[in-house]
Amino acid sequence: MRLYIAEKPSMARELAACLKNPQKANGYIKTAGGIVTWLFGHVLQQVEPDAYDPKYKMWRADDLPIVPKNWKLEVNPATVAQFQIVKTLIGKADEIIHAGDPDREGQLLVDEVLDFVGNKKPVKRILLNALDETSILRANENLRDNAEFFNLKQSALARSRADWLIGMNLSRAYTLAAKRYGYDRLVLPVGRVKTPTLALVVRREREILNFKPVDFFTIRTLFEHVNGNFVAQFKPSKKMLDLPAFDSEGRLIDKNFADELMKKFSAAPFDGKIISYKTTEKKESQPLPYSLSSLQIAAGKAFGYSPQQVLDAAQSLYEKKFTTYPRSDCEFLPTTQFKDAQRILKNLSVTKDDALKKLVVHANATIKSRAWNDKKISAHHAIIPTQKNLSGALSEIEVNIYKLIAKNYAVQFYPLHIYDETVVEVKYKDENFTARGKVVKQLGWREFYVAPKIKADDESENLLPIMKTGDDVLYKKSQLKQGVTKPPLRFTSSSLVQGMKDIHKYVKNPESKKQLKDVYGIGTEATRAAIIDDLIQRGFLKVVKKILQPTAQAYLLIDALPDEMTYPDATAIWEDKLHSMSEGDGSLEDFLTGQVNFTTKLCAAATTAKFTESENIFKCPNCGSALTKRKGKNGEFFWGCTNYPECKTAFDDDNGKPDFDKKNFSERLLKEGAPKCPNCGSALVKRKGKNGEFWGCSAYPKCKTTFNDKEGKPDFNAKKFLPIKNSAEPKNFNSADFEPIISSADFV
Repeated sequence: MRLYIAEKPSMARELAACLKNPQKANGYIKTAGGIVTWLFGHVLQQVEPDAYDPKYKMWRADDLPIVPKNWKLEVNPATVAQFQIVKTLIGKADEIIHAGDPDREGQLLVDEVLDFVGNKKPVKRILLNALDETSILRANENLRDNAEFFNLKQSALARSRADWLIGMNLSRAYTLAAKRYGYDRLVLPVGRVKTPTLALVVRREREILNFKPVDFFTIRTLFEHVNGNFVAQFKPSKKMLDLPAFDSEGRLIDKNFADELMKKFSAAPFDGKIISYKTTEKKESQPLPYSLSSLQIAAGKAFGYSPQQVLDAAQSLYEKKFTTYPRSDCEFLPTTQFKDAQRILKNLSVTKDDALKKLVVHANATIKSRAWNDKKISAHHAIIPTQKNLSGALSEIEVNIYKLIAKNYAVQFYPLHIYDETVVEVKYKDENFTARGKVVKQLGWREFYVAPKIKADDESENLLPIMKTGDDVLYKKSQLKQGVTKPPLRFTSSSLVQGMKDIHKYVKNPESKKQLKDVYGIGTEATRAAIIDDLIQRGFLKVVKKILQPTAQAYLLIDALPDEMTYPDATAIWEDKLHSMSEGDGSLEDFLTGQVNFTTKLCAAATTAKFTESENIFKCPNCGSALTKRKGKNGEFFWGCTNYPECKTAFDDDNGKPDFDKKNFSERLLKEGAPKCPNCGSALVKRKGKNGEFWGCSAYPKCKTTFNDKEGKPDFNAKKFLPIKNSAEPKNFNSADFEPIISSADFV
């Protein structure tokens, strides 16, 4: 029996339909080509820390980092029934076809099930980049040995375990650290990708809030040539840029200096000379088809859609067979699909959208753009339309996303955009001026895409007169234009996705910036939208008119964490290593060793992490941490140190406050028959000291009277037992010497 294991039910249904004669059963579909069953994404999940050791159920800084020796998985409770069906079918199969999504996670989620049940049967891999019948049948005719994708699986496994190590350990470490500053009910989730992503927004917001606008000046000059006039812009020399009149970005910021230049230029003589005149033919390639991230960015700019909305719409189009696999990080296409172009374009030509129809009608299916590149293809390719006609009821967002995908595919069959770019350099009064011009020779694909807006100081669209090096020119006049620097734009969901993708722009280390320029960013195509949504749901980001703004707890977390966790340098390097691992470079063991070392270092740093103190907190007189109100075994409230169990100081509740004088504590004990301190009249409490059990005054540290224990009672007739020096001040008090005999459950 041949068994196909799909990632989800929708994929299983499409696959079964192409295998002919589908017959539904409980948890699987019988077909002429074999049995098709399905998973629900990851049906297995990593266990919680207490599954490795029950002691980890309580969060303790001393237990960190938690590093499993043998990693464990468990069946997701919501998928137990389907898992059992899949397990039974694997046992009956002769051959298994892995039909997970063609990406890192899709590879792992089927492989981990096969490993979990101890499968020894032969496994083949089907790569379903599209769910139309032609694509499925073609993929089924080109099955590959699943062993070829071992490295992809290892990469996914490394990502999963690294996320567990950092998430489980650092979330505990910094949540416990925050408790010491009074944040008793705040859980701080720290993530390998999530935290540096949040830090991007926090730093951007602070950059905007601290931004001070600066005036700057540009000088544009009109020159006369025998063949016509043209405008050139003053360009300061390298030597001049060292003057204080210019800022670090080369902008002229001194108005008086600018006025002096204007006077200099407007004084005779007015002779200038062309010192360089160069014309270069430029060829601009068609925009590449979309990956998920580039589609999310484009849809965000065009329609204001959030990344999650775009992913949902692209997934729906894929499941309806109108477009190919959506969670792709690739913007290229295999050359084997070039032969499908004529049919896909013909299919697009019957669309009801006039703009798209015009684009497709004049497309030339013989043009082969740079998008067709087998060397850039791994398990999946760019998102493109299928050969299925767009039909049925689609939402507005689905239609708009489809048009974007179809447009970027169709322009692959238009000529290059070709133009001549001319750069002119003028020498006048020993200063340099530059002019640029552009002449379009072939509009090509640009007919359907608006060119980027020209900056105010950019003359690239000007028509320049015919000139040559050495020609004379005459100065006519200059114009001094004043501008003002602007703060960077706040992030939207789509621009934050772009930031995650172009992460090299935000790293701290200049060397890392160079190294990471060509990496795939942080996060994956499938997870970036979910990460942003999770930060919003957890209250670390809020959306104000589509703008992302950090909340107070976002600042709290980012300010407490070390740079290694808030800057993306390490995460981006890890992502690069994960990608390399998927191609066979690097091992799971080496990668995880690095993650353990990193986690250990940051757990240690958490013990000295500084948080802004929470308002209206009561501090522990022993260690300075915050006290928090808790409920004991008897239902009575008391105040315990948030640094428990490292510090076990506790106080009774006195009308919503800690009873630092221990008045209520003493009165309650005396009513219950506790012995009375002969010194101050307070109750004596049985405690556990370094030398055994003893009785100490409940009014400690104001009263330090103590007695040895004799058969469960204070030995009033014996010499006093002093477990600490009489000279000890309260600030030196070691609570472990005077620990009340209570259960740790009182502090949970």
